[in-house]
Amino acid sequence: MVKNFDDIQKLGKDNMDAMQTSLGALSKGFQTIAVEMTDYSRKAFEDSTAAAEKLFSAKSIDKGVEVQSDYLKTAYEQFVAQATKVGELYAGMAQELYKPFEASIGKTAGK
Repeated sequence: MVKNFDDIQKLGKDNMDAMQTSLGALSKGFQTIAVEMTDYSRKAFEDSTAAAEKLFSAKSIDKGVEVQSDYLKTAYEQFVAQATKVGELYAGMAQELYKPFEASIGKTAGK
């Protein structure tokens, strides 16, 4: 009986430690994503401001269309790259969240 109680107590402690580690990884992951999105938003705002300035200083409609087309192409490419990067950050965060539980899941599956 005492052995089983000790096993249950150890399992509870192991699960609590794994949860704390997992929550630390979650916090770190969200901080990384927040910084990444802030940097992207700042750059997107700066790029759109620069494009608007170029657009307003265009001497012809053709030049205005060219400026707008270049901006839209660049903005789209940057958005796709950012979405890919954030997706990778979320996938990495999910892996970090799972790591602390791998050992206990492996033990449970083996029984």
